[in-house]
Amino acid sequence: MKIPVLPKIAFRVLICTLSINFATAQTKDTSVKKFPNALNFIVMGDWGRFGEDHQIPVAKQMAITAKDIDRDFIISAGDNFYPVGVASEYDPQWKTSFEDIYKDFSLHWNWYSVLGNHDYAGNPDAQVAYSKISRRWNMPARYYSKTFDINGDPSQQVLIAFIDTNPLIPEFYKNDVYGKNVVSQDTTAQKKWLVKTLSTAPKSVKWKLVVGHHPLFTATLKRRESYDTKAVRKSLKALLDKYEVDAYIAGHDHDLQHLLPEGKTHYFVSGSASEATPIDILPISKLAVSEYGFMVFSVLANSLYVQAVNEKGEVIYTTEVKK
Repeated sequence: MKIPVLPKIAFRVLICTLSINFATAQTKDTSVKKFPNALNFIVMGDWGRFGEDHQIPVAKQMAITAKDIDRDFIISAGDNFYPVGVASEYDPQWKTSFEDIYKDFSLHWNWYSVLGNHDYAGNPDAQVAYSKISRRWNMPARYYSKTFDINGDPSQQVLIAFIDTNPLIPEFYKNDVYGKNVVSQDTTAQKKWLVKTLSTAPKSVKWKLVVGHHPLFTATLKRRESYDTKAVRKSLKALLDKYEVDAYIAGHDHDLQHLLPEGKTHYFVSGSASEATPIDILPISKLAVSEYGFMVFSVLANSLYVQAVNEKGEVIYTTEVKK
């Protein structure tokens, strides 16, 4: 059988097209974009595994990225210690899963953390107590807030409320593992505090962000309508809408996601700092990938940029939220 021969002009067009495509592939920039005048921080979650799985390579890439963007701080979205949290502020896991892993100079900046369900399997208050031992670990209470200046300007600020989603899940109160710790948390008091924090924010606050462990929306098949997802959504969605929260940031699912349901609030999931699990997609999904990595947030007065970065340092997704 004869193989058809392309006419000369068609052959030249084909070669030219292939050359252009190859050049484009070769020059595509997947590096993290830098915003020197922004408030820059890294968000990671679900990580404390004694360095196992992909915790170490992700930590190394975090260190590189932290230096490149001149990070202001790091946020941990919970499940800080697997499998059952820490027993005390002197638990050896502080060394084996945290201090020995995130040891680079660029990561010795403030860490602001929330509690995940695995942390509740141990002693959640021990993670609060460790704040008095570690210079960089900041968890003054099971829930708290902090206001950050953008580029050192107190008239342009970001308010971040760090909440404890575990007591918002009714099933946890009957759980043999979590029950003893959730009963010590006053859910009503936390909700009242969150309302006050968001509603009384000064005019200097340009952005309102909320960080909690459990997502309100997720494309992960087993969790999109699971009891914990539905409980946290029922408890928080109307509140986030009412007080015009710009972004809700979570972990729990071991993947990277950006979801945009009805309303103003953008929902981000960054829970693959040491493990990545299968994921599906929803109609509201802007990003849904099962990759090891973390997210970079860069906040300016009128724009919030988010970049999803994998363990190789490649930006696999970027988005801009505008005021």
